[in-house]
Amino acid sequence: PDAAGVTLSLARLNRIQHIDPLARTAVVDCGVRNLAISEAAAAHGLYYAPDPSSQIACTIGGNVAENAGGVHCLKYGLTVHNVLRVRGFTVEGAAFALGSEALDAAGLDLLSAFIGSEGLLGVVTEVTVRLLPKPQVARCLLASFDDVGLAGDAVAAIIAAGLIPAGLEMMDQPMTRAVEDFVHAGYDLSAAAILLVESDGTPEEVEEEIERLMAVLQAAGATRIELSQDEAQRLRFWSGRKNAFPATGRISPDYLCMDASIPRKALATMLVAIARMEVEFGLRCCNVFHAGDGNMHPLILFDANDPDELHRAEAFGNAILTAAVGLGGSITGEHGVGVEKLDAMCVQFTDTERAQMLAFKAAFDPEGRLNPGKAIPMLARCGELRTPPAQAMGQTPALREALATLPRF
Repeated sequence: PDAAGVTLSLARLNRIQHIDPLARTAVVDCGVRNLAISEAAAAHGLYYAPDPSSQIACTIGGNVAENAGGVHCLKYGLTVHNVLRVRGFTVEGAAFALGSEALDAAGLDLLSAFIGSEGLLGVVTEVTVRLLPKPQVARCLLASFDDVGLAGDAVAAIIAAGLIPAGLEMMDQPMTRAVEDFVHAGYDLSAAAILLVESDGTPEEVEEEIERLMAVLQAAGATRIELSQDEAQRLRFWSGRKNAFPATGRISPDYLCMDASIPRKALATMLVAIARMEVEFGLRCCNVFHAGDGNMHPLILFDANDPDELHRAEAFGNAILTAAVGLGGSITGEHGVGVEKLDAMCVQFTDTERAQMLAFKAAFDPEGRLNPGKAIPMLARCGELRTPPAQAMGQTPALREALATLPRF
């Protein structure tokens, strides 16, 4: 928080107000944990689809602020696709409601603009979410690859084949080794990268989709494919992915978790570039991706007690963000911008675009009281910081080399 700011905690607003199994909706306070919604809806055979890895602790209000995703959001959408209405208060204390329990709401679609606005526009106190029927069957494929580039290309091949799995996640070897030592998920430690591919639906749908997925993975160069045989094994496969962050905390004093989005077809290019950046910055990096929607979470390992390592970690992270923009992506997927990535806004957006964002915030918060210091870099400062993406990419030898040797899409 800003040094001169006031921190507002809404953690005690934690009631599940109402679950309507016929309308398949739940009305909850902003402080309700993500997983608690599904736990409460389970009695009706329903669940809340967006499932961030932090779902045992993160709140629905925080999910709204960041437009959180999760491992099953490829098929079922992000927070913005699963929230029907939010209620809250403006900075002046006036109550508001955005959205509706109906299929549409009158006027401008301010709900979509509000979700992901990082607390810059108002204070959310109540959220109405869409619930879905729990799938009859879910099975998970664990595919191994001896090359990270092949694994990245396999992701693009799955989508190109017209398949939309319930989940499609990727982890490289450093990440799988850290996870396996922590939760014993049954991962192939000899693989350079693994894919977790889940199919859900009716038994007939799952059987057909699994068959098609296995054919695509084999054609893409998978060296080993394992299919979960029961629910316990499926959950064990996913336990590794869900525990990627705490597992990383066991192998490094500190880590910097980046959050960028890139086109799926550029996954292989980005992975090779990150590997070369590790050499350039002299730091290790474990990679875990929401591969299906191109949302990447590289974890840069460093020791915060060493000022030089901290500086190199930050430079490493900025290089990844710049590369993402250069490949046609974004500096954030679901973790937001906050303070850490304010300067990267200068790489992605023009002066005009940033001015429009500031004007939109001013319509809700003219005095800039909400989340002060985090809106968008001052335009004058951005002029000093901003470098056109093409030039910024050229300043990183590792990325320049990767883009020169790999096919562009």
